Amino acid sequence: MKVSDFDFELPNERIALRPVSPRDSARLLVVRPGQALEDRIVRELPDLLEPGDALVFNDTRVIPARLSGERHREDLPPVRVEATLHQRTDPAGWSAFMKPGKRIRAGDRIRFSRGDGGACMADVLDATVRAKGEDGLVELAFDLSGPALDDAIRAAGIMPLPPYIAAQRPEDDQDRQDYQTVFATHDGSVAAPTAGLHFTPELLERLAARGVSTHAVTLHVGAGTFLPVKADDTADHRMHSEWGEVSAATAEALNAVRASGGRVVCVGTTSLRLLESATGADGVIQPFHGDTAIFITPGYRFRAVDALMTNFHLPRSTLFMLVSAFSGLEQMKAAYDHAVADGYRFYSYGDGSLLFRA
Repeated sequence: MKVSDFDFELPNERIALRPVSPRDSARLLVVRPGQALEDRIVRELPDLLEPGDALVFNDTRVIPARLSGERHREDLPPVRVEATLHQRTDPAGWSAFMKPGKRIRAGDRIRFSRGDGGACMADVLDATVRAKGEDGLVELAFDLSGPALDDAIRAAGIMPLPPYIAAQRPEDDQDRQDYQTVFATHDGSVAAPTAGLHFTPELLERLAARGVSTHAVTLHVGAGTFLPVKADDTADHRMHSEWGEVSAATAEALNAVRASGGRVVCVGTTSLRLLESATGADGVIQPFHGDTAIFITPGYRFRAVDALMTNFHLPRSTLFMLVSAFSGLEQMKAAYDHAVADGYRFYSYGDGSLLFRA
């Protein structure tokens, strides 16, 4: 399909710069095949699900993965650079997207620091460029490894807000709270699984009282989620891989839910992509541990997921392609037209939608 098929008009003022408070007071657009759209509120989610349904969350935790520093090369003056970490490759290694990428080559030394230079050696973090790939990714080997590297990244890095927000305001301390879900457990993402940002402990208690079970999977979201689709045809676009895990216990529990007539409801496109990667052609969810680069566009046959709660996505994005595959392109264009006209807030800090599979 043509990428232009997934274009729509999105006024800049529809992109939310801060979340609403409390989190579950965000709006929720319910999209059912062949039925009228419903304007609801996230806290009404228990009324929209049935006892025996299962919610699947992504329990990844966002790390402050945007680093600023200087490139050092023999006999040349330092050059300011910025890295957005993408995926852990080993205890001392990360792949990253770097700007300006043309100034980087294998063997370069990079000194990252807090703020605009770092006042003392405790504030700096050094790395060597191992390699530079054709896909825009740079392989970094840090001088620290393991937990010591994790601590240094937390000290030197800032939260990697999506460019659509970062272009309009700087990151601040409030984002360290706002850009993290209540069930974030495992460090590793450079972007939040944003549908999960709407949940509060009180909402989770009401879902449990309704008889809706909750289950966790882990997908560490990479910086590739921020990249625009540059191809003209979806067949020519390649996703960057991300690491995920579905435990044997979670796979068994979700298979039991489906066998008993319950629905699997993914909170976010990340948990959906991971479950679909873990599910065989027979519809059985298997334990999964490894990388996935699944790219879902219209025509894809869903195997595991019956409903999807997700935020509103940007034009021509892989995420709008995914929801169009899930609920139908024309249905989603109509839903997004309604959302724009009715003042719904888009993207990471925006409102949500509850989509039932076409």
